[in-house]
Amino acid sequence: MQFETDITPCLRVLKEGGLILYPTDTVWGIGCDATNEAAVQDVFTLKQRDETKSLVILLADVRDLMQYIAHPHPDLANILQGFDRPTTVIYDGALGLARNAIHQDGSVAIRIVQDEFCRHLIKRLRKPLVSTSANLSGQPTPATFAAIDPAIKEGVNYVVQYRQNDTTVKPPSRIIRLHDNGSLDVIRE
Repeated sequence: MQFETDITPCLRVLKEGGLILYPTDTVWGIGCDATNEAAVQDVFTLKQRDETKSLVILLADVRDLMQYIAHPHPDLANILQGFDRPTTVIYDGALGLARNAIHQDGSVAIRIVQDEFCRHLIKRLRKPLVSTSANLSGQPTPATFAAIDPAIKEGVNYVVQYRQNDTTVKPPSRIIRLHDNGSLDVIRE
């Protein structure tokens, strides 16, 4: 796999509590171990982001959700399978994540990734990964690696080489809130 040379250094940095800059199934993201409170704090600091704003958490498989949300909907796998593009879902009752990765109301935003690089990285880390757009708070989300602010590139511990030259513009994920009764509210189309 052409990204294998990036996986090992990413794992080392993530396990040491550092930050990575990496491509996702949507936009380039700043990532860290979502169970490490100090690393999550470093993400907020680097982005100059208000800590009351939520972060997105990436997981590799639907079954992994059971470890991180208290009351999964019984038909969750089928609901998620019905999405036609990358979709971040807000769930109530977050569990097992860094306190500062959870919204004040106890909810968490999680996306099951389809991107091969992200899936391999998360599976090998065996932990959820923070993914927040690679921009300073208040700035536009960069459409490509080249558009990422140098302060972000210099502020992480490892920059993934894989897909840096990809100029395909991918939109941020759709964001929905899943209610206990299975109904959905679209937050961002």
